[in-house]
Order: sequence, then C-alpha cells, then structure tokens
Amino acid sequence: MATLDVFSFFSGTRQARKNLEAHRTRLYRIAYAWTHNASLADDLVQETLAKALTKSTQLRDPNASSAWLYSILANCYADHFRRLKTTEEIDEETLIHEATPETESGRQQVVGRVRAAIAKLSEGQRQVITLVDLEGLSYVEVAQALDIPIGTVMSRLCRARTALRDHLQELMTQPTTDAVKPGVLIRRIK
Repeated sequence: MATLDVFSFFSGTRQARKNLEAHRTRLYRIAYAWTHNASLADDLVQETLAKALTKSTQLRDPNASSAWLYSILANCYADHFRRLKTTEEIDEETLIHEATPETESGRQQVVGRVRAAIAKLSEGQRQVITLVDLEGLSYVEVAQALDIPIGTVMSRLCRARTALRDHLQELMTQPTTDAVKPGVLIRRIK
C-alpha cells in the first residue's frame, strides 16, 4: 500500500498529516473488507482521498471527517461497480409488479391513519418522533436541532410513541377494508 503525496496537500501540520494517514489506514481496511482485493481497495482509497481533497470545502464540521470520508468511500465503491455493471435487454425480462391497486390502496389507508395519529400529538412530540423515527436522527442530533436537553428528547419520544400507539389503536377500531388488516400498525424505524 503506497503512501500518497496528498498528505502534504491536505494540511501542512504534522498532526493533521498523522490524522489523514490514520484515516487512510481505516479507509483501506474498510475498502479491503468490501472488495477482498488489495489493489482495488487501494484504488478506492486513493479516489476517496482525491475527492476529499477537491471537496474539502464541503466539510463543515472537522469532527465529522471520518463519517464524511466513509461516505465518499461508499460512493466511490458504488460508482466503481456501477461502471462495471453490464446492461440487460429489458425486452427479454418479464416484469412483474407485486403492487396491486388493492395493496396500494391499503398502504395509503395506513399512511393516512398514521398521519392522522401524528397530527393529534403535541407539537414537541410531533417534532421529536418525526426526527427520530422517520428521519433516523440520533437523540443528540435532535437535542441540538431543537435546542432542548437530551432528557427532554427522550421523554417526549417515549410519550409520543405511547400516544401514537393509543391513537393508532383507536383508528384501527374504525371500519377497515380487506386490504388493511387490523393489528398492522406501523413499522418502527430506528
């Protein structure tokens, strides 16, 4: 694994150089685990660092540099295999769509009921549950975004989930079509 000369471009300080070298080592381990090919892993890391160099102004939080570099690596990995992917004739493939009007209607009914249940929540609960359960933000990120203590996030989320469950149970006792089966509420996304 050859050492890149990009270290001198990225930053002139000795500590920054050590940090970038540490990132390179971790990036290489990840790339090798994904590809099981030493030369391809090295190429992906080099491409990642080159893109990081050209896009370094996009990094706003230096503490998030690891995650930023890993996302660049993941994009480089996907791009590599996207370039290698062969095209298929669509005429030769039989396309089967599992979604039917009945299932789509049932899904829309469930979505409507979930939205109605979320609308019944207080504003604070609505904000927290949508940021955590729908957007996938961590409790710390939600606390920072809403400028509230993390304990408040946790308590609002607990109360919101309980209230949402109760509201959905009320809505599920209302008449349903065959497409929406009682007992199927929502899937928790974490």
